[in-house]
Amino acid sequence: MSQNEANGVKQKGKKRLFEYVGLRWKLFLSLAIFIIFALIVIWLFQVRLLSFFYQNIKRNELKRVADVIETYIDDESLDTVAYQYAVDYGVCLRIMRIEGNTAYEEVSVDVVEDCVLHHITNDYLSVLYQNALKSEGEYIERNTRAELYEAGFYLPPFYLSPNYGKVAWADMEVESNIFIRLTENKDGKLFAIMLNAEMTPMVAVTKMLSMQFVWIAIVLLCGALLLAFVISKYISAPIERMNRSAKRLAQGNYDVDFSGEGFRETRELGDTLNYAAAELSKTDRLQKELIANISHDLRTPLTMITGYSEVMRDIPGENTPENVQVIIDEANRLSELVSALLDLSKLQAGSGRLDISRFDLTATVKDAMHRYSKLTEHYGYRIEFYSDCTVMVDADRSMLLQVLYNLINNAINYIGEDKLVMVSQTVKDGHVRIAVTDHGEGIAPDQLAYIWDRYYKVDKVHRRATVGTGIGLSIVKGVLESHGAAYGVDSTVGVGSTFWFEMPIASEAEQNNYQGDQ
Repeated sequence: MSQNEANGVKQKGKKRLFEYVGLRWKLFLSLAIFIIFALIVIWLFQVRLLSFFYQNIKRNELKRVADVIETYIDDESLDTVAYQYAVDYGVCLRIMRIEGNTAYEEVSVDVVEDCVLHHITNDYLSVLYQNALKSEGEYIERNTRAELYEAGFYLPPFYLSPNYGKVAWADMEVESNIFIRLTENKDGKLFAIMLNAEMTPMVAVTKMLSMQFVWIAIVLLCGALLLAFVISKYISAPIERMNRSAKRLAQGNYDVDFSGEGFRETRELGDTLNYAAAELSKTDRLQKELIANISHDLRTPLTMITGYSEVMRDIPGENTPENVQVIIDEANRLSELVSALLDLSKLQAGSGRLDISRFDLTATVKDAMHRYSKLTEHYGYRIEFYSDCTVMVDADRSMLLQVLYNLINNAINYIGEDKLVMVSQTVKDGHVRIAVTDHGEGIAPDQLAYIWDRYYKVDKVHRRATVGTGIGLSIVKGVLESHGAAYGVDSTVGVGSTFWFEMPIASEAEQNNYQGDQ
């Protein structure tokens, strides 16, 4: 196995391992990682870089004070300004006038006890001056009192400690930042502005903060664990219950309840899953009815074909044209049912292609009604067509014929006592509407949404259709949706139903030209 394959397997194993971690622990790990990241950032800036920021702040303060003093170098109020700024910023200050190799002190402000700037030797003052000259007139140096004392540059006052008069070395660890800037006044005289800011060692403060951060980290991690379990009560617990319900739903138990609690999204998810379970229950019931109905419609013609064939074979004199016609009729019915199922499957799969052409929709409706002439003569049905003009449309004529046949078949199957089916054509706003109305038993409002499903039965009792295959409305739906046409049904229980569809008509100019040719 190559190195890349090994790394891929390793990464996949980590991913799978993380997938088995529950929401509580994922939430805890996320909070813990965030808290650790926040603690690292705070520790870095508040502990590790504390001395760095402290020193930079002090140095910037020294430069700001030097900038102000430099502007007042020729002013009579120099002493007052120097004192005020030295007190405000807590710095020691000395302003020296340089003449040749001699320095004369002009201003001195000592606001810090035992300030290094006021106890360093002249040799060290000379070193600072030379360094400032080399650094283009500005220089800063950082040393502790102890370092300057050991180098012989600092002469501390006589401190008595409990240890027999020795210098108090705790004070010797104070760090001094000595800043010197060389400047000239208007008369060209050279001045050295010297400032000193002393800083207490940050070691003890850093240790104290480090110890505090250890306890803060422990408290925050424990709080993250507690918070993760509290939040998971409102997130993971409802999801876990929904997961158990979903498993029961997958086993065919459609009575499960996905009542969600906690956050709004969880409750909405529960409502959605409850709706999905109800729809799956209806679909399952319709599927069982579909199988039963198709089995019935397939078995009936097969039974009649088999029965009449056996009669004609076994009984002399039964080989009559009437019996043969029954077999032919039932075979044709069986063929129509299979063809209809194939057409519906093609429509739902989207594999059927439309053969769009311009044709006379009004004439097509009239042609479709001729098919029912024998039916109306034999059973006494009346199928009437009403239209106020001739309409041209762009569509697949054979498929629209299927729509018309199936809508009229459906109306005949549920026809009322008056045995009247009315087909109407109306034009409005550039669209033509074809409506087929029966005066049968009607459809309840809560069942209207399901009548377009294949083999859906309003009365739940399967009965053999007088004409058609029993899946006509499903074919109507598929054909009209493939054309982008609007369709629907208006029904009142005990009054009847009207099935309709709408589609665009040809332009008015083309419409007039067509009527003129007629």
